[in-house]
Amino acid sequence: MKIGVLALQGAFIEHIAMLHRLGVEVVEVRLPEHLDGLDGLIIPGGESTTIGKLAEMYGLMEPLRAFAAAHPVWGTCAGMIFMAKEIGLSQPLLGLMDIVVERNAFGRQVDSFTTHVTITGLDAPFPALFIRAPRLIEARNGAQIIARLADGTAVAAQENGWLVTSFHPELTNDPRLHQYFLSLVKQGQNV
Repeated sequence: MKIGVLALQGAFIEHIAMLHRLGVEVVEVRLPEHLDGLDGLIIPGGESTTIGKLAEMYGLMEPLRAFAAAHPVWGTCAGMIFMAKEIGLSQPLLGLMDIVVERNAFGRQVDSFTTHVTITGLDAPFPALFIRAPRLIEARNGAQIIARLADGTAVAAQENGWLVTSFHPELTNDPRLHQYFLSLVKQGQNV
């Protein structure tokens, strides 16, 4: 199994470290040809506008959409925004999942927090770290919400092999969400 991590900006190094810890071969994706031979892709947290503009600059938008049409893709934090069809602002988006996302829904960086969330498919609550995190306002047409905060705020969704999380699993010591994504890849889950 070979997993790509979009390495344009953001927390890509932390995802790579977690995948290496799990014994997975990883490719840093910066150009369209880096997608060749991959089984899945992670789009990390960071700054969604910057990620989108860099993806446009390096000719990655259409190759990423084509890749996602046949392979599992997981977007964390800014990656969730980048994968959404609707965010209420004009910026470059892949528009893969039919989800509505609100950027920076939990405040500024000083408002960062960790809380445990129950995620469908995991056996125990997950320590979710939120940093300038988005929230899911709506999941439509096959996209299913798989995690909510105690107040009901949606923070993760899945649509077949596409997965999005508002939070940063790569910044914890808990590998279960990465293992869950790898299980989607192993099952050949795609859209």
